[in-house]
Amino acid sequence: MLNVLSKFTKMYERPCLKSVKTRIEATRKFIQVVLGPRQVGKTTVVSQLMSKLAIHSQYESADALAAMNSAWIMQVWESARLRMKAAGSAEFLLVIDEIQKVDNWSEAVKLQWDKDTRENVNIKVILLGSSRLLLQKGLTESLAGRFETLLMGHWSFSEMQAAFGWSIEQYVYFGGYPGSEPLINDEERWKNYIKDSLIETSISKDILMLTRVDKPALLKRLFELGCLYSGQILSYTKILGQLQDAGNTTTLANYIKLLSDCGLLGGLEKYSGDIILKRGSSPKFQVFNNALITSQGNDTYEKAIMDPQRWGRLVESSVGTHLINHSISERYNICYWREGNDEVDFVMEKGAKVIGIEVKSGMKAKSKGIGVFLEKFHPDKVLLVGTGGIPYDEFLKINPVELFS
Repeated sequence: MLNVLSKFTKMYERPCLKSVKTRIEATRKFIQVVLGPRQVGKTTVVSQLMSKLAIHSQYESADALAAMNSAWIMQVWESARLRMKAAGSAEFLLVIDEIQKVDNWSEAVKLQWDKDTRENVNIKVILLGSSRLLLQKGLTESLAGRFETLLMGHWSFSEMQAAFGWSIEQYVYFGGYPGSEPLINDEERWKNYIKDSLIETSISKDILMLTRVDKPALLKRLFELGCLYSGQILSYTKILGQLQDAGNTTTLANYIKLLSDCGLLGGLEKYSGDIILKRGSSPKFQVFNNALITSQGNDTYEKAIMDPQRWGRLVESSVGTHLINHSISERYNICYWREGNDEVDFVMEKGAKVIGIEVKSGMKAKSKGIGVFLEKFHPDKVLLVGTGGIPYDEFLKINPVELFS
């Protein structure tokens, strides 16, 4: 049975629904792969899609099963073929959720897809997964030329407002997990839900069970530290000192990549105009969803709003979540820049175009960073978000890729 987040998210349709419907209604040519973190509505979108289509369909999930081998994929595919034949259908839709949980899944999918192609069996396929790294590895290794991807990020302010009527303050504090919406009036329960059902499940199921991690305790502490220092730049040496672990910078960089691929925590690189210098820079931590910060703190919603410094950090982080989530689906790079005391909060890159973004929360000290950045790199645009610039609630309703126009 499909896991629909709530009656509200079932009614609300994310923009990506239209895209995947158009692709499925077209002539069978590519496997459709929907990627995104846990609890952003991938399964709900598919449920909505299946209810809108006139063709027969079948949904299968590997998430609740024990370790599965590729024979399971052959079994569900054969079931789809039999159901299609029994119904006398000219086409059929097969959906497989959490496909990365199946050993050697990409080879098995390739085998079945190519068999249908040779025999003119019109079974269209959607694969869903919450680990971007593992899925992309399988796609590039075995399914080259046979798939299209559709990337779903965390819910934006516009979506949470449209689905639930949230205010900008609620979004900045509670983030963009639609499944947590019914719990926000009981904050302790909400925090436990985020920590137990989202954070722990993502780390345990999407990283530790599927990827070799030599120091799982270090990875978990790194995530906690990254949430605590979200929006701040820390050298790898300082990170290791905070973690009190005999790890190395390569291990930390790898763990940040794993956390980023699961839509939890990113490490932004320093903009330099030189790719080699960029990759050797200290990371700037950035969560993908503000709920990952607030769920682990002792503050309450009311206290956070009344604390200008705390609220300013959350506002800046919400701008960062907006930029980093759209960077995946819109395919632009997001960095930061700092030299000495001069800093630009975010730098967007797409092709040859560069945009600098500074976030002002009202309590934040003035910086001449934007001016220095302008002189040094001559970006296409510089923007001020917050006090004295674009109101942050308005900025959070803009698709950032439009800024490159």
